[in-house]
Amino acid sequence: MNPTTGDDALRIVSARHWMVRMPFRQTIEWASGKRTGTTRVIVELKTAAGHVGYGESICLLDFIEPVLRRVVIPLALHHRVDEAEALSRHVLGAGYYHHKRAAVMATAAVEMAMWDAFGKSCGQPLHRLWGGLFRERIEMAAYLFQSDPVVVAERAAHFADAGYRSFKVKIGMDVDTDAPLVAAVRKTVGERMPIRADVNSAWTPGTARRQLAKLAPYDLSYVEQPLELDDFMGHSELRKCQSVPIALDESAYTLADVGNIVRMGAADVILLDPHEQGGLWQTIKAAAIAEAAGIPVTLHSGAELGFSQAAYLHLAASIPNLTHSVDTEHAYLAADVVRESFELRDGCFDVPRAPGLGVTPNMDALEQFCTSEISGAYLDDERPGWFPVKPAY
Repeated sequence: MNPTTGDDALRIVSARHWMVRMPFRQTIEWASGKRTGTTRVIVELKTAAGHVGYGESICLLDFIEPVLRRVVIPLALHHRVDEAEALSRHVLGAGYYHHKRAAVMATAAVEMAMWDAFGKSCGQPLHRLWGGLFRERIEMAAYLFQSDPVVVAERAAHFADAGYRSFKVKIGMDVDTDAPLVAAVRKTVGERMPIRADVNSAWTPGTARRQLAKLAPYDLSYVEQPLELDDFMGHSELRKCQSVPIALDESAYTLADVGNIVRMGAADVILLDPHEQGGLWQTIKAAAIAEAAGIPVTLHSGAELGFSQAAYLHLAASIPNLTHSVDTEHAYLAADVVRESFELRDGCFDVPRAPGLGVTPNMDALEQFCTSEISGAYLDDERPGWFPVKPAY
């Protein structure tokens, strides 16, 4: 058989990757520390027929790049780009069934590149491969990272002027500032714009009950991850004892996590992240589990660059129960590694329509921002020796 026809045309024949660090326009402050930029891993795959796909994943911790380089990429060379499920199972079978959280972030970059190349081989944008365009424009939620209510109000006003119509407030930094931060944003944006708050597991169950009572008057869409990520029962009990909707993010890394959230009634909303789920297909499967239980989902942002931003838009376009605005830190990025731009109009991004992800790499930017160092998210360079304690209060 001609190696560029039939099934062999889709076989992966080469792969390379970059670690890139993208600076932020301003320092991000949250319950787990301070961040001045984001480190991402970018993968390029080529098929026998010459189709090239790109993928991206989060790279917060030192183990991600070695697992990608030493495990996932070598295994991917045994597969075609239309074998996303098989690759995921292959990685787990290579010793990672007991270490899923170590595998999912590395797998996600390769799996996204597989989908990009497959979409290009079909001449179709990814959303058409996942059930079609359920929605054409995707509402985005601006992140608000500040510990000072005055400053967070100024940032909320800035993002509202830029066109955002939905807002996410990072709290969980101090028991006395949680409610004032939310109150400042609500006063700034008015009563009709949706607001959500993210605690990043800073609360104990007792603190959560008290703080949620203080937040109830501000009509939050949900409070995200109030307790530790593995405390499904605690989150279930919180839902029963008060009226503010509870959302889970870090608790929902794997399909098994999502299944347990549903079984235990632990969340009103589930935030999914393809980098933490292990890929785009795993995210679609997780959303379907939630849909069967009548639970809406949305997508969590980890300061994704252009490849992942495009992937988010395809996911949001095709998942019917994705009914909350999608988190984005796009406005904080100093630059990007794709040539296309994402323009906010009426609070929304448009869904890409070109084949695959619908974006093209900026090779100069990939080289410019290439790094060998991990820029973590959980410490604070201004406070040597400091580290976040969860729960904090």
